[in-house]
Amino acid sequence: MGLERSQDDDLSLIITGGVNGDKGLPDFGLFCVADGLGGYEHGSLASSIAIRTVARILMRGVFLRLLEIESIDESPPLDEMISDAFKAANQAVFELAQGGATTLTSALMLDDKIVIGHVGDTRAYLINAEKIEALTIDHSLVQRLVESGTLSEEEALDSPHRSVLWNAMGKTEDPRVDISYHAIIPNTYLMLCSDGLWDVVEDEEMFQMVSKARDPQKVCDALVRTANDAGGPDNVSVILVRFPSVK
Repeated sequence: MGLERSQDDDLSLIITGGVNGDKGLPDFGLFCVADGLGGYEHGSLASSIAIRTVARILMRGVFLRLLEIESIDESPPLDEMISDAFKAANQAVFELAQGGATTLTSALMLDDKIVIGHVGDTRAYLINAEKIEALTIDHSLVQRLVESGTLSEEEALDSPHRSVLWNAMGKTEDPRVDISYHAIIPNTYLMLCSDGLWDVVEDEEMFQMVSKARDPQKVCDALVRTANDAGGPDNVSVILVRFPSVK
């Protein structure tokens, strides 16, 4: 966690599954990072409710269905399931954490693909030996100004309002949920992180640290230390998933 917050509003979740030797059961992974908004009451409760709701729905709707021996009816598309899970989580935040709000970014890994769900400014990246690629776009007012041409990328980096969000779980009754599909590429890392990391550690520095990684846990620890050394103004949550060269 960061140095200055007395309460940790970040929450991360990792669930993985697979059966060695069972070619009929795809590898499965669910990775989530939620960051309760500090300016809102019950931010930590909101992040907990959101992440647990999404995980529960996707585990039932995706992974547990993979364990069925008999054939079952065709399930809905993954993007539809993720969108519905996020909206159910949003409703749960409204009902159970009144006044609370949170970001939430999830990565559902199924066999050879990753499906990203995203609300807020918790980010997802793909990192390999050559580049770092953002898979999400921040739902912030500053990002909208960049997209409209009102602010440059350089000006946005120094804006005091870069963390002001227009879209978050619990902030609106109908949040925009961004969904994107990505192929799993060998020798690549998937990283999810809260703004406690990316707001103080530049993408290039994260790329240099992750692209040379051998041990994901040690790199995560190093990233958190780097953020704290930079002042640690916010809580830090980071998940790093390595896709090896051989399945």
